[in-house]
Amino acid sequence: MIVRILRSECCGNGTCAELAPAVFALDSKNKSVVLDAEASDRAKLLEAAEACPCSAIVVEDDDGNVLFP
Repeated sequence: MIVRILRSECCGNGTCAELAPAVFALDSKNKSVVLDAEASDRAKLLEAAEACPCSAIVVEDDDGNVLFP
């Protein structure tokens, strides 16, 4: 899985880090960063992406096909 954060869109809500703390964290600028995209299963990654109020998370499969949004 490939997980990207659209930093210009990230509002620092932190829901992603709450739902998948092994994958996401907030940095010193209160923006989400990806720690390890493989640290959680596909369902949890998609749940975190869907829960993002800023729509700042992009999830792709290993072939580059967009799974979310």
